Amino acid sequence: MDIRPNHTIYINNMNDKVNKDELKRSLYALFSQFGQIVDIVAMKTSKMRGQAFVVFKELAASTNALRQLQGFPFYNKPMRIQYAKTDSEVIAKMRGTYGDKDKKKDKKKKGPEVLTSLAKKPGPVALTPQTNSPAAPVPDNPPNYILFLSNLPEETNEMMLSMLFNQFPGFKEVRLVPGKHDIAFVEFEGEALAGVAKDALQGFRITATCAMKITYAKK
Repeated sequence: MDIRPNHTIYINNMNDKVNKDELKRSLYALFSQFGQIVDIVAMKTSKMRGQAFVVFKELAASTNALRQLQGFPFYNKPMRIQYAKTDSEVIAKMRGTYGDKDKKKDKKKKGPEVLTSLAKKPGPVALTPQTNSPAAPVPDNPPNYILFLSNLPEETNEMMLSMLFNQFPGFKEVRLVPGKHDIAFVEFEGEALAGVAKDALQGFRITATCAMKITYAKK
């Protein structure tokens, strides 16, 4: 029953009511903290609802993500994660084994194709390395237990931000601002705890073009 470690992880038991594009963005926001994501595949078909594949560039990243996020409550359902049974197309091409696998795939029905559908036409998911680039210092206010987030992309939602910040001790809640998609507030139990999250996620890119700016909220 054991499946050997793989760059690609298979996730199921997810909320099948979530829009496919939102699901992919949320998966990227959650999983990119573990390493560079090469591809994310989520299908609309009834058979594949509530399931997705996340392809990491490094094997260590997929292993770490699998261990850390097993059972993570994602849209109110605990995720079930395992290694995918076969390499995705992108990883097979990097290794030079893509042609061999392609012949075998043709003999089967279209099941494994879900792993390759995005390789030819990437969707809106950002496929850039998740490094916090040392951008120009952000002007800040005195320390506060509430953080102010700005430069957020239009598709940001409360679930995405909660997933990013609840990995830090002392997280309490995310508050969006009605009518303003690009800003939000995140509350922690204390100033020091808020500061840890602020430093760790400064410049985090939810999408390729929007690096999140984090400051302490004004008291």
